[in-house]
Amino acid sequence: MVLVLIIGDLHIPHRAHDLPAKFRKLLVPGKIQQILCTGNVCDRETYEYLRTIAGDVYVVRGDYDESASFPPSATIVHTPIRIGVIHGHQCVPTGDLDALSALARQMDVDVLVSGHTHTFQAIEYDGRFFVNPGSATGAWTGSYNGEITPSFALMDIQGAVVVTYVYQLVEGEVRVEKIEYRKEVEAPKPVQSQSATSIPQSGVTPQNIPSSPQAGQTFW
Repeated sequence: MVLVLIIGDLHIPHRAHDLPAKFRKLLVPGKIQQILCTGNVCDRETYEYLRTIAGDVYVVRGDYDESASFPPSATIVHTPIRIGVIHGHQCVPTGDLDALSALARQMDVDVLVSGHTHTFQAIEYDGRFFVNPGSATGAWTGSYNGEITPSFALMDIQGAVVVTYVYQLVEGEVRVEKIEYRKEVEAPKPVQSQSATSIPQSGVTPQNIPSSPQAGQTFW
């Protein structure tokens, strides 16, 4: 099992002062193996905070990120799942599934993580899985007139199964929703005297994140 935090569009300190306290209480060190960030981190202190949660951090450059060291995209492999990460401003129209699907085909990924809209989405489309974690701080965006709901996502990856838990802060309370994606993979050819193995189901409970050691990596 690999537990991956999907987060982005924090816009600290320009549009938000900090993550909601109830999110910080959930995002404690030692329970998450990897972080995929859709960008708009905006300051080094926030990036360093993410690295305290997990050492293996991938950040792509958002349209408000000043750090040139963040790449425009990233591809991460958890065999057999290939995950692509972009900020999302490359997608025209913004958030359009056909445009995102075209980008996913170009990147040759099964799961495409993107941000920019500040609105959570997790949907299977055209045989692929598309996840937008929204804005973890609920930062405002000019493309939306209403109030933004703070959100992030956790991906529990077990073989070809990706179970995504979205955490949203609604009226001061954290609400959790579960979405499952299963990649269709070719069945292995039978081998004499070798039993077939089955794909394990998700064992992560929404607000009980299992502990694990951290990896060491930096991208700043």
